[in-house]
This record gives sequence, structure tokens and C-alpha cells, in this order.
Amino acid sequence: MDGGANHPAVWSQERKAAEEAYHAEVERNLTRNYVANLAHGLLGQTGFRLVTAPTFVPAYIYLLSGSEFVVGLALASQWLGNALSATLGATLVEHRKRVLPMGLLVGWGMRGGVLGLSLSGYFLPDHLALIFACVFLGFFGLFNGIQSVIFQLLMAKVIPLRLRGRLTGFRNFAAGLTAAGVAYIGGKYFVEAHALGNGYATTFLAAFVLTSAGLSMLLMVREPDSPEVRPRASLALRLREIPGLLREDRELLFFCVASSAAALGTLAVPFYILFAGETIGLSGTTLGALSTAFLLAQTGMNLVWGALADRIGNRIVFLLAVGLWAVSTVLLMETHSLIGIAIVFAGLGAGQGGFQNSTQNMILEFGAREDLAMRIAMLNTGTSFASAIGPLIGGFIAGAASYAAVFWISTSMLAIAFAMVFFLVAEPRKRNVFH
Repeated sequence: MDGGANHPAVWSQERKAAEEAYHAEVERNLTRNYVANLAHGLLGQTGFRLVTAPTFVPAYIYLLSGSEFVVGLALASQWLGNALSATLGATLVEHRKRVLPMGLLVGWGMRGGVLGLSLSGYFLPDHLALIFACVFLGFFGLFNGIQSVIFQLLMAKVIPLRLRGRLTGFRNFAAGLTAAGVAYIGGKYFVEAHALGNGYATTFLAAFVLTSAGLSMLLMVREPDSPEVRPRASLALRLREIPGLLREDRELLFFCVASSAAALGTLAVPFYILFAGETIGLSGTTLGALSTAFLLAQTGMNLVWGALADRIGNRIVFLLAVGLWAVSTVLLMETHSLIGIAIVFAGLGAGQGGFQNSTQNMILEFGAREDLAMRIAMLNTGTSFASAIGPLIGGFIAGAASYAAVFWISTSMLAIAFAMVFFLVAEPRKRNVFH
């Protein structure tokens, strides 16, 4: 029996050759894959922002229920689905040399949640539409938790580290421009005009069409086989391994905790638009204008965040974005005109966009490729649980106390996240690992 293949020197040469072949294939298909990821992000994020922006869904749920707590409950159902499925997403793909086929399957399931949200608005009475809106938001979140792991892993495979910041920045920039236009149309011509009998349902239908077109763009991707994958393992086994991964890397632990603290700051997000409605009134035009301001700022700053991340690193983007988000939340409480609130919404959009971009890219840089899916899942699980609990807490406090109390708690959580990353987490890009 020949045991030479197991010799460390032979294994090292084989690993080096496999890595070189892998990176050569990535470079060969880089233009095609870059364009495919850009098109997927442009169309997909344009549509999904109509669902995830802190305007249309909270306003729709409040219209159906008249309750701040129910608004929080509906948003919590979405993020709870996200949290429950993130680790499942990792176990579905970390043993596969190619992850795109599973990503396409899960992606269609996610879009089914958006379609259900739309159709329930068209065909069900308000009390049933409210129940099914919560169900379909949970369905949307469940598949989103899996999809986010798979597609982050896919991007890490086909887009080199040197280009990821600019790709996500430009992709989000282009998507933000189109989303801002679609959001304005959705507010003024769909919601205010009650298009097709239900303007909110029509807005969500437009989201489904756009995201479906975006998912189809991924058929262009040429994904290389991973040179190394983890052995297939059960979900229960991988969950038991998570504490060990965090103990081995304290900075990864601190980063995940800080990101979850910032995500808990989203407890105020559903109530930005309701606070604005109390201050200046909430017409379809106002809804469209504030959505546009939020998305345009998110768009323009994505180019800045992406360039800064590529030049310096994602840590500085995290700090600046979380700081901007916190300051904008405080300013919202002191602003009482449409123009002023639109400017504040722009700050909120820019800050939240930078937070999302920095966390999604920074987690890719903490360790070896074979543990990448689980690192993404750990981060997404923590932030999604925080985002699920947040709206429930926010809804209860908003109903029992005031929107101002919700905003101050949110600002405190963002300050904790800022301090943890500033003092306890170094820039991970300097680590000598395969990217």
C-alpha cells in the first residue's frame, strides 16, 4: 500500500497545485462572473429593498393592524426565519464543491415569500391579509437566511478579495438608484393611486418581478470546484462546533457580538416611518419621498464604502457607518420638516448600508475557506436573532412609552457595537489565510 500521498510535503504540494488551479479558473472567468454578480445584485436588491426598506412593509402592516406591536411582530417574524435557517444554509453547502445549484433553488423559495405577500394583499380581507403577511414575511426570512449564506459563499469563491468591496459598492450603488426610482413610483403611483386595487400589493408584486429577473442572471456564473470542502456533517454536530470556533478566535467572537448589538439597534427601524408620519403626515407622496431619500443615500455612499473597504479595510467602514446611523437616529427626534426628515432618512440609509456591506465582507476575512460557510452562518444567526427580538421590543416600548424611548435604546446599542469593534477587533484583512 502506497502511503506517499499522505506525507505532509506531498500534501502541501498537492494543496498548492490545487489552489493555483482554482485561482487560475477564478481569473479566467472573472469578467463573466463579475458581470453576472453585478446584474444579479442590481435587479435583486432593487426588488428586495422595496420589502426590506423601513417604509413600505411597516406602513402596510400598520395600515392593516393600527398597532405598533403588530408592526414589530411582523418584522420579527421575518428576522426569526432568517435566524433559524442561517446555520442550516451552511450545512447544506459547506460539503459541496459547487454551491450555485442549491442557491438557485433556495432563491426561488425566497421569492415565493414576496409573491405570497403581494397576492394575499390582493385577494384576502384585511384581517386575513395581516395574518398571511406575517406568515409570508417569515417564509421570506427563512429562505433569506439560507440564501445569504450561499450567495456570500459564492461571491467569495468567484470574486477575489481585491475586488469585493468595489463590486458590492457599485452593485449596491446601481441597485440603490433603480430602487429609489421604483420606491418613488411605488409611493406616488402605486400606493397613493391604489394601483390594481391595492397599491402596497402592487409594490410587492413589482419586487417579485425584479428579484426573479435578478436570480436568473446567476445562470451566467461559472463556478469553480472548491479545492477543499468540509466533510458532510449533521446540523446538530455543526451547532456543537460553534463554541469551539469562537473560543479559538476571540476577535471573531467580539465581532459577532458587536454586529449583533448593532443589529439590535434595528429595533427602531420599523418606527422611523411611523414617527415621520406623526410629525409631517404619511401620504403616498411622503412615503415615496422618504423611501427615495433613504435608498439614494444608501446608493451614493455604497461607492464610498466600497472604495474605502478595498483601500483600508472593512473595519473602518463598520465604525463610520454605525456612527452615522446612531447620529441620524438622534437627529430624527429633533427634526420636524419634510426636507429635514428626508435628510435624516438619507443618513439612516447610508449608515445601515455601510453596516450591512462591512459585516458581509469582513466576516469573509477572519479565517480559512473551509470554515467560511459556518462563519457566515454564525454571524447571520446572531444578527438575525437580534433583528427578530428588536422589533418586538421596539413595538412594546413604542406602544407603552414613546418613539423617543425606542430611538434612545437603539442609539445605545449602536454605541456599544462601535466601542467593541474600536477597542477589541483589529482589521482582519492582514491575516495570512486563503481568500
